[in-house]
Amino acid sequence: MVPLSDNNDDDHQDNYFEYDSDDNNDDEDEGQVRPSHYSNFYSSTPLSSDALSSGDDYDTSNTYLSKRIYHYLYPPNVPREVQLLRKENIAVPACYLLVGLLQGLSGPFTNVYPLDLNASEAQQTTISSLKSLPSTFKLAFGFFSDNVPLAGYRRKSYMLLGWAITSLSMILLLTFSDLSVEAMALNNEQMVNGDGSSGRYFLRHLQSSTAEFGRQSSIVGAPPSIPFLSFTLLMFGSGFWFADVMGDSLVAEKAKLEPESSRGHLQSTCYACRFFGLMIAAPLSTVIYSKYGPQSVVMLMAGLPSLILPLIYNLKEKKDGEVASTKEQCGEIWNTVCSRAVWQPMGFVYLYNVLQVGNAAWKQFLKTVLEFTSNQLNSLLIVAYVLLWLGIMAYKKFFITWSWRSVYLSTTLLNGIFSALQILLIKGITFGLSPFLFALGDDAFADFVGGIQFLPTTIMMVHLCPAGSEGASYAMFTTMSNSAYSLASAFSTLLLGVWDVSKDAMERGDLTGMVNLTALTTLIQVSGVLFVGLLPRTKEDLSNLHSDPMSG
Repeated sequence: MVPLSDNNDDDHQDNYFEYDSDDNNDDEDEGQVRPSHYSNFYSSTPLSSDALSSGDDYDTSNTYLSKRIYHYLYPPNVPREVQLLRKENIAVPACYLLVGLLQGLSGPFTNVYPLDLNASEAQQTTISSLKSLPSTFKLAFGFFSDNVPLAGYRRKSYMLLGWAITSLSMILLLTFSDLSVEAMALNNEQMVNGDGSSGRYFLRHLQSSTAEFGRQSSIVGAPPSIPFLSFTLLMFGSGFWFADVMGDSLVAEKAKLEPESSRGHLQSTCYACRFFGLMIAAPLSTVIYSKYGPQSVVMLMAGLPSLILPLIYNLKEKKDGEVASTKEQCGEIWNTVCSRAVWQPMGFVYLYNVLQVGNAAWKQFLKTVLEFTSNQLNSLLIVAYVLLWLGIMAYKKFFITWSWRSVYLSTTLLNGIFSALQILLIKGITFGLSPFLFALGDDAFADFVGGIQFLPTTIMMVHLCPAGSEGASYAMFTTMSNSAYSLASAFSTLLLGVWDVSKDAMERGDLTGMVNLTALTTLIQVSGVLFVGLLPRTKEDLSNLHSDPMSG
C-alpha cells in the first residue's frame, strides 16, 4: 500500500506550488503549501491551517469593494490557493472555459465544413478522427509534464505552449487557404463544371455585386485541401488536449487543498465554466457559420486562445521544484493502481459506463418516422448542452452533500423511467404534446442527469491521484472512463442486428424492433445500479478504504 503521510515532516515541505499569504515575497516560508510530494493524498491528519495561505485578507487588501462582495469573490473559508478568482489562480477556470468554447466552436465547423468542401465519407471520418486523435495521448501528455519541466515549470509552460499551438494551427489555416464563402462557392462551381466556366461567371457576378456596395473585392483564393485541413485540425487537437491535461493537473493539485467543508466546489466551478462555454459556443458557431461563413468561426478559434496567455503568465507555480525520477513516479502510480481504494471505485466507473448502451437507431427514428427537420435535431443538441450545464450547477448547488451512492441510485432509476417513456413516443402516446416537445423533454432529462452524475466521478478521480503524479494519474483515470463509453457505443451498434430497426422497416411502419431495442437498452442502462456497492458513499469512505491495511 502507498505509505500515508501526516504532512508534518519537514522533509516533505517542498511542493511545486509556492504561495505567500500576501503579495510580498520577502518571507519565503510564510503561507506556502506543503503537501508531501510523493505520498498519496489521503492522510489521517489533515493539513494544519497554518500550512496554507489565509483566504481572509480583506483587512489588508486595500480594496474598494465592500466586505460582502470581496468575500463572495474570495471565500474566506478556503485558502488563497483555492480562490479561483485571484490573479494567480484565474488561469485555471479560464482554461476550462476556453476548452468549452473551443469545443463548441469546432464541433459544428468540423461537422459541416468538410461537407461544403465535397469531402467523401471516408475523408469526413478521417478529419473527425484526426481532430480527436490527440485525446488518446492524454496519459502521455500528463506523464511528460510530471517528469520533464519546461523552463522550470511543470504546468504553466506546457499550458501556454498548448494554447499557442492551438492558436497557431488556426492561423496557418487562415493564412494558407481561403475560407471565405466566395472561395467555397467557386470551388463547388468548378467541381460541377470541369472547365470552370460557371465558377468564373459566379466570381465575376459576386465581385460586381460587392462593388455596388462600395466595397473593394480581392481575388478569391483556393479553399484548403482535405489533407491540409486534416493537418491543421490534428495540430489544433494536439495543442487543445495538451492544454486541457495541464488544466486537469492543476485542478487535481489544488483540489487537495480544499477544506473538508468545501470539497468538490473547486471542480464543480471549473466544470461549470467548461460546460457553460460549450453551451454558449455551440449554437453561436452554428449561427456564425450560417451567416458569415467558416472564416469567421476559424478567426474566433485562432483568437480566443491568445486571450488566456496573460492569465497563464500570472499563474503562480514554484519554479525549479523537486521532481522525482521517472522510476519513482512509475512506482507511485503502480502502487496507486494496485490499491483497492483505486481499482474498486474505478471498477464501478468502468462497469457503469460500459452499461450506458444507447439506442443507436433513435436518431433515424426521429428523422424517418417523426420527420424531424435538421433544425429540430440541432435544437435537441443545443438543449442537451444547456441541460448538461444545468445538471452541473444543480449538483454544485443541491447534491454536493449527497452520498455518491445516493446520487447514482436516484439518477439512474429516474433516467430509466424517462428512457422507458421513449416506448410511448414510438407508439404515438404523447399525452397531447407534440412529438418534438415529448422527445425534447425526454432527451433533456437524460442530459440533465448526465450533468449531475459527471461531477461525483471527477471528484473521486482527483482524490485518487498520488501527489506529484497528478498529470499522468488523472489522465489515466479519465482515459479509462472514456474508453468505457467508447465500448458502450460499440455495443449499441452491435445491438442494431438483434431486431430489424432499419430505415426500410421504419418506412413500412414496422416499429416492433424499435420498441424491443428501446426496452433492452433501458434495462441495460439501469442494471448499472447492481454495481453501486463498489462505490464508496462519500470522500471520507474513500479515504477510510485507502487507509485500510487490507486494501493493498
